[in-house]
Amino acid sequence: MEWIDKLNQLPIITGAILIIAGAIMYRFPPKKINILYGYRTMNSMKSQERWDFSQKYSSKELMKFGLFLFALSLLVLFNISEGIVNGIVVLFIFLPIISTEIALRKKFASAK
Repeated sequence: MEWIDKLNQLPIITGAILIIAGAIMYRFPPKKINILYGYRTMNSMKSQERWDFSQKYSSKELMKFGLFLFALSLLVLFNISEGIVNGIVVLFIFLPIISTEIALRKKFASAK
């Protein structure tokens, strides 16, 4: 069980948080545009249609990138630097936001 000691806890914990947050948002998406709960950006709050799309899309992205972070924790077994792993974790926190904004722009390109 020595390999368990080598696992980096940051990707595991962050991945779990992203998966849980994504599952909650997917199961209980905010119905109306608000400033307290949900995927809230200027772009997602422009209309109810954008809001509904971004809530569903971002929740799936959170779960997907959370699973990637779980897989990333296995890289520590191959003696990957902890600094590199932590940098990747930070990147994976922002990737769902970037991905959702790109999807919003593509879907609503004509509705500016």
